[in-house]
Amino acid sequence: MTAALFSRTARERRTARPRDHLTLGAGCVVGLFVLLAVLGPLLAPHDPNAVDPLNVNAGPTAAHLLGTDDTGRDLLSRLIAGTRASLAAPAVVIAVSTTLGTFLALAGAWFGGRLDRLVSGALDVVFGFPGLIMAVLVAAVFGAGLTAPVVALSIAYLPLITRVVRAAAVKERHLPYVSALQLLGAPTARIWLRHLLPNLLPLVLVQATIGFGYALLDVAAISFLGLGSQPPDPEWGLMVANGAPSILAGRPQQSLYAGLAVLIVVVAFNLLGTGLSRRLLGEHA
Repeated sequence: MTAALFSRTARERRTARPRDHLTLGAGCVVGLFVLLAVLGPLLAPHDPNAVDPLNVNAGPTAAHLLGTDDTGRDLLSRLIAGTRASLAAPAVVIAVSTTLGTFLALAGAWFGGRLDRLVSGALDVVFGFPGLIMAVLVAAVFGAGLTAPVVALSIAYLPLITRVVRAAAVKERHLPYVSALQLLGAPTARIWLRHLLPNLLPLVLVQATIGFGYALLDVAAISFLGLGSQPPDPEWGLMVANGAPSILAGRPQQSLYAGLAVLIVVVAFNLLGTGLSRRLLGEHA
């Protein structure tokens, strides 16, 4: 009887929390692209920057599975090698904005008063200025390259993290256990690191995951405009721009493949973030 009851309870648990195959699939796609970013140079079948003037805009062959671009470079190799550059910049943007935004959110929620108003006012100013336009202006002033746009986007993405985390931190700040820890003389840093931050970490992870897709789109757009990665770097946004003149000539493969790579990664991160939100935060939207 006990075994039957245990079996029924296990079945009920599995029914109550069905596997989210969509989130699992999105996680596998994200993991695959991260693996490509790490091992890309080892997996690329050809040198991504090797030019072959006798094999320009060629279709798929046994030697070049996705064909070649307008200078004869292997598209598959460039897509694989470009994964690192295409994911690294958004990763830096999200890492910087999430770390700084979480700290500002905790500081504003903990101390309140003038500091909280100052942080909120500064974030309102940043939020009112589109991040992509800010990055373009900074790149126009400091010159082409990813360093200046990444710094600008890191600042532009601060409100997306800080506002949400601050709202949760304010609620957490006024829970009885925090007051109890203060009465026991626990240092502020210890309360932050051992209690507040672990409780806010699921929310931070969800926001960072969803934000990564948007950061990837912004970085790709900057490179598409010629203000980010520069030739011959195999970055996806730059590949879309380089292949644009060939589209009207009936050879869209470079722009098509690079654009699809951006689309797949963005959708995968959004689906993963939504799934994590349901799992970690109990949201059903």
